[in-house]
Amino acid sequence: MKLSDAAVRNAKANGKVQKLSDGGGLYLHVTATGSKLWRMAYRFEGKQKLLSFGAYPAVSLKDARHRRDDARELLAKGIDPGEEKKQAREEKLAKEREERDTFEFVAREWFAKYEPTLSEKHAKKLRRYLENTIFPVIGGKPVTQLEPADFLQIVQPSERLGHHETAHKLMRLCGQVTRYARITGRVKYDVAAGLTEALTPVQTTHFAAVTLPDDIGQLLRDIDAYVGYTSVVYCLKILPYVFTRPSELRLAHGASLTAKTPSGSSRLRA
Repeated sequence: MKLSDAAVRNAKANGKVQKLSDGGGLYLHVTATGSKLWRMAYRFEGKQKLLSFGAYPAVSLKDARHRRDDARELLAKGIDPGEEKKQAREEKLAKEREERDTFEFVAREWFAKYEPTLSEKHAKKLRRYLENTIFPVIGGKPVTQLEPADFLQIVQPSERLGHHETAHKLMRLCGQVTRYARITGRVKYDVAAGLTEALTPVQTTHFAAVTLPDDIGQLLRDIDAYVGYTSVVYCLKILPYVFTRPSELRLAHGASLTAKTPSGSSRLRA
């Protein structure tokens, strides 16, 4: 006996599970609390299986029958409708994931994790590279569709202008993002790996340095004899002891010059 729209609409909870059959394996599963769910029982390769079609009234009796008929057609072709449904769902999720995981999405996720380890100045520079140079070219492209040529397209303008160091920095930055994409399972291979080899090598420039003992002694005497701004005098005298970059010394934060002794009096900190 087939179900009618009225029978489905009027099915009420009675404190136990009810199964109202519509034929061909399709039935309305009414829970003890009154929820109505469309299901289809079938056998495939000798095994009893169950297929869910959704809840009533979101899925009407007519819609449920269409889905049952589609499932029976698959069975007639030797296809398990449950596995077919599972595969279709996985393909849909994979497509949604691919559309979401653009280079910009992955890069921003990577940057959020990496930024706390960077100085404010360096983080600002990387963000500028990403937003001004890289994202306009490949930001909206799924990481699964990126090719080596996409990354070469980003650095070619810098190469043409002779800014080879910038080109290398951009390529290394792209490589950090694609490695993160591989580690997090978005892609199987890092397509940006080794691409710096396709760039013009950066010419290293060595700055002049005092290396002979007699020259070093003369430099120290010259520093000691220097007369100028007080801050410059002290910086010059400190540098030979700490060997930092001038900018690091200039931006260093001074520690307290005094410390309390156990008796509570102050003394100079060594």
